[in-house]
Amino acid sequence: MSVLEELEGTIQTAVERYGPAVIGLGQGWGRGSGFVIDSGRVLTNAHNLRGDEVTVTFHDGRRETGRVLASDADVDLAVIEVDTAGIDPLRFAEEGDIESLPIGRSVLALANPGGRGLRATPGFVSATARRLRGPARRRIGGAIEHTAPLPRGSSGGPLIDRDGRLLGVNSIRTDGGLILAIPADATIRERVEKLSRGEAPQRVRLGVAIAPPRVARRLRRAVGLPERDGILIRGVEPDSAADRAGLERGDLIVAVGERELDRMDALYEALDAAAAGGQLQLKIVRGAEERTVAVSL
Repeated sequence: MSVLEELEGTIQTAVERYGPAVIGLGQGWGRGSGFVIDSGRVLTNAHNLRGDEVTVTFHDGRRETGRVLASDADVDLAVIEVDTAGIDPLRFAEEGDIESLPIGRSVLALANPGGRGLRATPGFVSATARRLRGPARRRIGGAIEHTAPLPRGSSGGPLIDRDGRLLGVNSIRTDGGLILAIPADATIRERVEKLSRGEAPQRVRLGVAIAPPRVARRLRRAVGLPERDGILIRGVEPDSAADRAGLERGDLIVAVGERELDRMDALYEALDAAAAGGQLQLKIVRGAEERTVAVSL
């Protein structure tokens, strides 16, 4: 048997066995893809969802209205509750397999873009331990970069190995057409289990829209203010912690406590470390004036 014939057989077998677990979200040029992880539970990207309900299309054309059970924008994952009609769920790879995934490992990407029909493309792992940003702008570590091409609407579909084990959730296309998948490692699996129970994460929130340091420097230069590293506040959510502390649009956050802010992730790390009911001491620059603001969380 030739290499091409063997590859053809592997793909066809995988489609027959695991394709029924792959679903489409929305209709026509819809929102994305997803897959069954348990009876009545479908996993997808959080960025595919708008509102609490979504149309779910199965491999046989059946359509159901799914309800968003829980969503976690920090890791760009969400679980939908829907009648899966006895479809066999995909199984996660063994613990430790993701962390030791070698470059060059063959993979198969599956999708059902907007319910327009199953797609299956083979490829190889081109890099590991990559990073991507979720819809909440937080970094997701350990991403798997691979070469299996995917059409628009494929985000949220599974990345599997030749044995059908889940390696990751396809999320974004990078320059050059490579795909980044959120790794189905132990940490992500734990979060998915909580989402499947309807447990959405509760995190400390500042309540601001922000711009990264490079944008802040450019904007300050444009209005004649001194350049300064920091995170620019583009908007303040009414009645948020930031609003109650008197933070305003245009303020530049330059430090949290004694730690200077030279990147967005430093602010996220400070928020993750803060307890609800506690305080953050923010050093801000308003125009050319520097001041310290206590934010009650």
